[in-house]
Amino acid sequence: MRLDPNISVFFPCYNDSNSIGQLVIDSFSTLKKITTKFEVIVIDDCSTDNSRKILEKLETEYKKLKIIHHATNKGYGGALQSGFRNAMYEWIFYTDGDGQYDVKKLPLLVALTSDKVDFVNGIKIARKDPTYRLIAGNVYSFLIRWLFWTPIHDIDCDFRLIRKKIIDKITLKSTSGSICVELVKKAQRAGAKFQEVGVPHFERRWGNSQFFRPRRIFQTLCELFILWINLVVLKRN
Repeated sequence: MRLDPNISVFFPCYNDSNSIGQLVIDSFSTLKKITTKFEVIVIDDCSTDNSRKILEKLETEYKKLKIIHHATNKGYGGALQSGFRNAMYEWIFYTDGDGQYDVKKLPLLVALTSDKVDFVNGIKIARKDPTYRLIAGNVYSFLIRWLFWTPIHDIDCDFRLIRKKIIDKITLKSTSGSICVELVKKAQRAGAKFQEVGVPHFERRWGNSQFFRPRRIFQTLCELFILWINLVVLKRN
């Protein structure tokens, strides 16, 4: 493991009141074991549940916690854009606020960082989702790998550690879940060197996925098509 890496951690949060508090607490306990230079950011994407109240309480307890509140819901991609834009340290880690990944496994990613690695991506071990999501996820990952020639296997594993200088080289525009494809492909175009590592994946205990809704699926498919035209066919950034 690298000695004292500088890390910004952020979580997109939308109605994740049952999980976001423990994620924040676990992130601080984990980061204190591996670095002295870190920050934790939560992007509250206009939650309508008790998330804001929980986060504001945590903000009084942790000096290195920064909460960014969106006045309107900007979507998953918009939340990630805010997180990347506000992160200040050399390495940027993010995972979802719904608790399906264990932030205490961050050291697995940190252990793979080096001068020759810019982007460490998780691979879900024994994905804990309903059968229809397992099938859809496998088909989606296969299609994305071959349509976009992505350098990683698990494109929708949102457990990522990225060198900030790579983020600074790219401009992200997607507001839906298609931002994961845009992020990986543009990072590849920017010269990022990738590593992958298996990480645990847990059943979603609270709330519902915001993706598996007709409007969100349609929006994501439209953005993916536009991305494919721009990044693969026209080779634009």
